[in-house]
Amino acid sequence: MKTKSEKQPHMVKVVSDGTVTPEIEAEVSAIAAMSDDSIDTSDIPEINDWSNALVGKFYRTIKKTVPVRLDSDVLHWLKLSGKGYQSRLNAILRKEMASQSKTRDAA
Repeated sequence: MKTKSEKQPHMVKVVSDGTVTPEIEAEVSAIAAMSDDSIDTSDIPEINDWSNALVGKFYRTIKKTVPVRLDSDVLHWLKLSGKGYQSRLNAILRKEMASQSKTRDAA
C-alpha cells in the first residue's frame, strides 16, 4: 500500500501491515548497496558531545560479578533503603565516574 506524497513527489509513504512487498525489498536493497559517502546526511546534525547521553535507557550494560569488600557501616547504609542496594552502589559509582570524566575532559 504505497501512496505518493503530494508535497514531496519523490518520497514514498509506506503504510505497513507487517508484510514486505517486493518494491520495499528492492528499495532497501538499493539503499544497503550504497556507499556511506553517497548517502546525503546534510539534514542530520552531527553529534560530537556525548556527555549528556543516557546510559542504560535503551541498552543495558553488561554486568560482571566481582568480589568487593565494603566497610560494614557502608553496606548497612546501602541496605537501609531496602532491595536493590547493589544497583544503588552501581549508580553511586557511575555518578562518581561521570564527574571525574567531566573533570578530566575540562583539564
